[in-house]
Amino acid sequence: MKTKFIKILTLAFAFVFQISFAQQTVSGTITDADNQPLPGATVVVQGTSSATTTDFDGNYSIAAANGDVLVISYVGYTATEVTVNGTSMNVSLTTSTALDEVVVTALGVTRDKKSLGYAVQTVSGESVGDVKSVNAIEALQGEVAGLDIQAFNTMGGSANVVIRGYSSLSGSNQALFVIDGTPIDNLTGNSRDNNTGRGGVDFGNAAMDINPNDIESVSVLKGAAASALYGSRASNGVILITTKKGKAQEGLGISFNSQITTGTVDMETLPVYQDQYGYGYGQYRRAYIGPSAIETGAQWTGNYYGQWGNNSSFYTGDDGSYGPKLVGQEVHHWYNMVPEWADLYQQTAPAVAPNDTPNDFFENDVTFQNSISLSDANENGSFRLSFTNLSNEGILPNSSLDRNSASLRATRNFGDLTVDGSVNYVNSQTTGRFNTGYDGLNPMQGFRQWWAVGASILEQKRVFDETGKNYSWNMIGTNTDDATASPNHQPLYFDNPYWSRYNNYSTDSRNRYFGNISLTYDLNEDINILGRVTYDNVTEVREQRANVAVGTGGKGANLFDDQPGYQLQNRIRSEYNYDLIFDYTKDLSDNLDMVALAGYNLRVQNWDHATAQTNGGLNFPDIFSLTNSVNPLTAADVAQYDAQKKVEGLYGSLSFGYDDTYFVEGTYRRDRSSALPVDNNSYDYYSVSGSVILSNLISSDIITFAKLRANHAVVGNDTAPYNVFRAYTINPARNGAASSSNPSTLPNQNLKAETTTENEVGLEMTLFNGRLGLDLSVYEKTTDDLLTSLDMSPSTGFSGIVTNAGSIQNKGFEALVRLTPVMMNDFKWNVVLNYSTFESEILSLGNDATGNAIQYLNQMSPQGGVSIGGQVGEPYGVIRGHAHVRDANGDKVLRVRSGSYDYAHYLRTSNSNNVIGDINPDWTGSVRNSFTYKNFDLSFLIDIQQGGDFFSLDTWYGYGTGAYDRSVGLNHLGNDMRLTIPNGGGKLLDGVILPASATITDGVADVAGTQNTDVMSRYDYYANPEGWTSIGAPHEMHVHDASFAKLRELRIGYTFPSELLDTSPFTNAAVAFVGRNLWIIGKNSPYTDPEAGLGAGNFQGYQTGAYPAVKTYGLNIKLDF
Repeated sequence: MKTKFIKILTLAFAFVFQISFAQQTVSGTITDADNQPLPGATVVVQGTSSATTTDFDGNYSIAAANGDVLVISYVGYTATEVTVNGTSMNVSLTTSTALDEVVVTALGVTRDKKSLGYAVQTVSGESVGDVKSVNAIEALQGEVAGLDIQAFNTMGGSANVVIRGYSSLSGSNQALFVIDGTPIDNLTGNSRDNNTGRGGVDFGNAAMDINPNDIESVSVLKGAAASALYGSRASNGVILITTKKGKAQEGLGISFNSQITTGTVDMETLPVYQDQYGYGYGQYRRAYIGPSAIETGAQWTGNYYGQWGNNSSFYTGDDGSYGPKLVGQEVHHWYNMVPEWADLYQQTAPAVAPNDTPNDFFENDVTFQNSISLSDANENGSFRLSFTNLSNEGILPNSSLDRNSASLRATRNFGDLTVDGSVNYVNSQTTGRFNTGYDGLNPMQGFRQWWAVGASILEQKRVFDETGKNYSWNMIGTNTDDATASPNHQPLYFDNPYWSRYNNYSTDSRNRYFGNISLTYDLNEDINILGRVTYDNVTEVREQRANVAVGTGGKGANLFDDQPGYQLQNRIRSEYNYDLIFDYTKDLSDNLDMVALAGYNLRVQNWDHATAQTNGGLNFPDIFSLTNSVNPLTAADVAQYDAQKKVEGLYGSLSFGYDDTYFVEGTYRRDRSSALPVDNNSYDYYSVSGSVILSNLISSDIITFAKLRANHAVVGNDTAPYNVFRAYTINPARNGAASSSNPSTLPNQNLKAETTTENEVGLEMTLFNGRLGLDLSVYEKTTDDLLTSLDMSPSTGFSGIVTNAGSIQNKGFEALVRLTPVMMNDFKWNVVLNYSTFESEILSLGNDATGNAIQYLNQMSPQGGVSIGGQVGEPYGVIRGHAHVRDANGDKVLRVRSGSYDYAHYLRTSNSNNVIGDINPDWTGSVRNSFTYKNFDLSFLIDIQQGGDFFSLDTWYGYGTGAYDRSVGLNHLGNDMRLTIPNGGGKLLDGVILPASATITDGVADVAGTQNTDVMSRYDYYANPEGWTSIGAPHEMHVHDASFAKLRELRIGYTFPSELLDTSPFTNAAVAFVGRNLWIIGKNSPYTDPEAGLGAGNFQGYQTGAYPAVKTYGLNIKLDF
């Protein structure tokens, strides 16, 4: 049936395409009374969803027929209606006391912004497309108050898109994307390991396939009232994207856009390594001779992996940097074990720091984006056909992404019947996506946590280039003092990172087509009927290759049970939506108008996933195929998951406007979901909103426009399929063996949908004849019946249950300020400021499976011993772990261990249930400055976050291994910290010592301590109290402030004047220097990007193996023919 549908759709568009070449475009310039251009003015063909915005010079073009009415609106100016009578129409607007801007709202309906009782913020297509990113959604960072977009520095990776904070604990918090009426689910499809920091690959999320060159405008529906007509998908807000339509001009319009950028890693987001001590854990090796090592100064005299020629070699089997001081002494290095390097084999070389560090592992990011479009329009319709090629080489070796996008948007008018539709096709081919988390395939795990100073990363590259073998700095070597013994070349923990990138890597191919076709019939001048079908289909093939599995110590690549292997995944997902909408618009009197809407929606979603992998290794190396499996595969070796979900909804809205001053609107939707039990599968959602134009009631020379708005709404969020009924689970293949079993999660026949109730009040103002604009919002939203996964006693036969438990509340404030400080004949300066803040509180958590009240919800327990979740009265996203013990004055308490000499370390709380951080920021904001001078333009965006925390497993391990610069230097005595304590080494810690009589309760002493005078050991990993060691540092030491200020975007452009183009084939030409993430103006987190993480989803505030930020800059060229 789907195949037939696509064929019919293709024929329909072929017909539209043929007849559209006769269409016309209306173009012109929108100015104010002083003949100054108005950038960002909205131009709408009355009675349709066809709309555009003016560029920096006030120019516009739109498809319209002679006799159509154009409605031109701009904040603070009177909306003007003009009748089309040609292809060129210039319009001058006058200031107004009313807000006449037109915006796109839910279901793609255009409305006068002054009539809306809820917050909608619009971003122009130029803002999204002028400085392009591989993931188009990243271009919205800092553009909208209350919209938090976090990217994770991985090639083609996901972006976390959350509006007004987290309102669901276990369900999705991702905003819904709707492109020309087509809903796009923004989930990632990443594995659980990826989502919890234990490995895996970030495959990106759905919205990244959007082509920024096709975007006309973006409307963000922030609150529940704005998105209520989407029912059970509305609780997270909606991002509406309107794509470009054909424009009328003389002849066929051709546009070409080309951008090339190069990127370099930001060194401010990478470790700074010490260069004084080599690798190994040193002569004291406390782990091997007992806890008395530091007290007695006893030394390890036995043999150990990596030793080669007693005490004259770096211990290559170690993964720390507490080895010998690098003073040029002759020692055996890892490369002296490489037999292919005959001149070095079994020789020694000076122990000196290399001239490179792991930071030299990264390559330049290079991205080419080329786009061409054809368009035309006339009174009968319009079309726009575009093609874009994107080619990206990532910062890691053997990483690339190629994406081809083609789209067709066409309309056709048949009198009272209008056909509108779009077809989008995206093909992506990716090699070497970035592995994330604590995974041997993630090079950042080794670089940030376990790197050994003294090993040259460029020598690792050279040995791989010349031999093709996995010679690692971390080879097992020998455990003998015989310097002529044959070494074991197997890596103990870590592969050669270059070998790993070319031998253990993933590829994926994604084919996606999405779009819609709609028929609109005007029954009369008041009533029209819309029928629409939307579709979104994704077919994805993922392949994982492992040439050989190494890392027997547990930190290296460990796929396929330590054997070479190959895994193949086929993933298909689809969504179809069928809508029938009746729209009725009527002027009931001279002062009273009404708009009514009623509709029906059917949504059908399907998932079909299959996974298979080789069994017992590969028969032939380097041939990655299931047929190359050592053991033959059977039908049982394939794991498969099939699911379907259907939701049908009835909805309607009714709005009234009186005297162009008072507006009120009500909406209602009833959804029925197949994922919920029969008795609880139908839910009602509604909203009530209103606005009053205050400026119509008062007279002021300062206030050009003022509106007060308020709303109340109830929306929802239902569950995934098969949480209600028992169904067999097909287990993922492990070493080629798959099986089916009863589900470990108890089906819940009483499951209900989450419901979100939101109240919002807002004020919009325009002052000083449009030179200053304000949009302020205050909201409170509460989500009840939270969908929550709870653990169950194993005696029940189940591990857990999905149930409704608890509620969470978010309160927030948002501000948008638009300012024009300077407006002269040739020069204009615009400023846009966004600001938002919110507070989250868990109101209740319900009862567990045994009926007892839940005290704490642990959202995730990642590696390192911390947890992220919350309890009643706390925000969602609290980080818990071991905290510092503090005295009565709040000072950190130290413990002194006595032996032959004393040494100190921080005392930590006895349990790990202490609040040590909160992932939620205090506030976020941005400032965009735009300048135009004649044909030049300059704009830049500064993005700011204040507050928020994250736990770093990178510093938790890395501070202990001795690789960072902080582990060396001079102490308070002026001595080398790495000297033994009897020889004046160690570091004096800031803290206090408690008297023996002190009592500690909940991590706080009842008395004050005295200032510490003892030092900590700086020369032994296992006694280093700053990282993960046998002593155990408080987790609190590794919770870092996520605040930042970034130069997010920069553009310096020049538009060639028309007189220079008169003799050329171009109607428009522009060139610009562009850049993204060029400068971290300020941050408080050491050695990392505070925005880095694992990927999109609810689990944030945790870094392990974090990738560095990338500064990109390049050139953009636009040509119109």
